[in-house]
Amino acid sequence: MACMKLNKLEQYLQDIETFDCPKIKLEQYMTPPHIAACMLHTIQSSFEDIEDKMVADLGCGSGMLLTGSLLMDAAFCSGFDIDPGALRICAKNVSEFEFTSYDLLACDITMLDEKFYNLYDTVVMNPPFGTSSKGMDVEFLKSAMNISSGSVYSLHKSSTRDYITSKARQWHVKNQVIAELRFNLPHSYSFHKKKTVDIAVDLHRFTHT
Repeated sequence: MACMKLNKLEQYLQDIETFDCPKIKLEQYMTPPHIAACMLHTIQSSFEDIEDKMVADLGCGSGMLLTGSLLMDAAFCSGFDIDPGALRICAKNVSEFEFTSYDLLACDITMLDEKFYNLYDTVVMNPPFGTSSKGMDVEFLKSAMNISSGSVYSLHKSSTRDYITSKARQWHVKNQVIAELRFNLPHSYSFHKKKTVDIAVDLHRFTHT
């Protein structure tokens, strides 16, 4: 099946409902539709890692990447999140498209059961940047590598590129930055002084060596 066009995918994702009251401790920011569409379109068009694949979204939040993966014809998608409220929004968003080949799991991403190990072909995620909880970005990566038998695609601040690369080397994992993006972060919390903040992010592709 032909890969859905980028602009069509982004158009669908514009309708995804975001968080009502984002939790700062969990660093809840919805992946912008444009970023999500670019990310998923690149993954499928360049590596064919979504269509007909078992896909997991760690820290799925309101379901932007999960819904996008289903729109890109993933065989099955699992969304993992520690916040039941976020999963309720995610369920609502996915239901708008009448998909059935997915499940949502409320759990601590850093303590996933071994039954999930190597279960998924592909993991897509926009993990916490580790601003509120230091090291959480790396913990998400560890879990993602455990449950993926194929590739992990993850967004990280460009300023952490060398650190993330060193971690991949330490774990004997192949790592490649496949896209450089601008993450336009909207005013989400009371301490934000600007309406939006522009952050440089890398899309990393990790594979087992």
